[in-house]
Amino acid sequence: MNNKLERLQKVLAHAGVASRRASEQLIQDGRVTINGKIVTQMGVKVNPQRDKITVDGKLLDQAETLVYIMLNKPTDVLSTSHDDRKRITVLDLVTEVEERVYPVGRLDQQSEGLILLTNDGALAEKLTHPRYHLEKEYEVLLTGKPSWEAIKKWRQGEVKIPGEAPLKPAWVEMIKGEHKATWYKVVLTEGRKRQIRNVAEALGHRVRRLERVRIGPLRLGKLKSGHWRYLTPREVNLLRQAVNKPPKKRFKKHGRPVKQK
Repeated sequence: MNNKLERLQKVLAHAGVASRRASEQLIQDGRVTINGKIVTQMGVKVNPQRDKITVDGKLLDQAETLVYIMLNKPTDVLSTSHDDRKRITVLDLVTEVEERVYPVGRLDQQSEGLILLTNDGALAEKLTHPRYHLEKEYEVLLTGKPSWEAIKKWRQGEVKIPGEAPLKPAWVEMIKGEHKATWYKVVLTEGRKRQIRNVAEALGHRVRRLERVRIGPLRLGKLKSGHWRYLTPREVNLLRQAVNKPPKKRFKKHGRPVKQK
C-alpha cells in the first residue's frame, strides 16, 4: 500500500478540485475534511490512498472526469464557487453539470463576459499564474474620451495606482465613440483586482461597461449572456499550448499609441 504523504492542497489540485491556491482558500474556509474532521490550517499532509477527504461534503474522487466549460457571465453574478450571503454565483448557472467545477480566476461582480470553469486544477493554476503572461482581452466603455497622453501612459504602464506596484504595459486601442462615452479594446497580461476600473479612475474616467471577450486563444464569440458550453478538445489543447510555451513580450514599454482623431 502506498504510504506517501502529500500536502492537502496539492492532493486537491491533482484531483481536479481547483488550483493549488484556490484549494488553499477552500481549506481556510473550513470546507475540507480529513477523516470526518474539518481542517483549516495550511501544511497538513495526507495519504490520498488511505485518508477520506471531502470538499463541501462530497468525497474526493481521485479519478474524476476532467471538464472544461466556457461561460458568458452576466453582471451581478459572482465569479466564485461559494457565497455566504447566498448571492448568485457562476456555479448557479451550470447546475446541469454533474462534475464539481470551479471558476478559473475572477471577474468582478459588475463585469461580464468570458470566464472558464473546470475541475482540472493543474491547468487552472497555470492559467491564473502571472508567470505565463496569458493575454486577456476586454471591451470597455469609458465615460468621455481619454486624451492621447492618458492612453499613452496606460499603454506604457505608467498610470500610478495608490498602494500598488507599478503596472505592466497594456494594449489599449479605441474601437468607437458614442454619446459622451468611448469603447476601447484593452489587452492585459496581468490580472489585478479591478485593474481596468482603477486605471480608468486614475485617468479621470469611469467604466460604464466591461466585458471580457478573450482568454488566451479562446474567444467568447456569440455565446449569449448567462449561457455556457463545453470546450472542444481542440480548444483545451490550445489552452494547454498557451501555457506550455515561452511567454510573449508583446507590449513594449516604449511603444507609441496611434494619435486619436
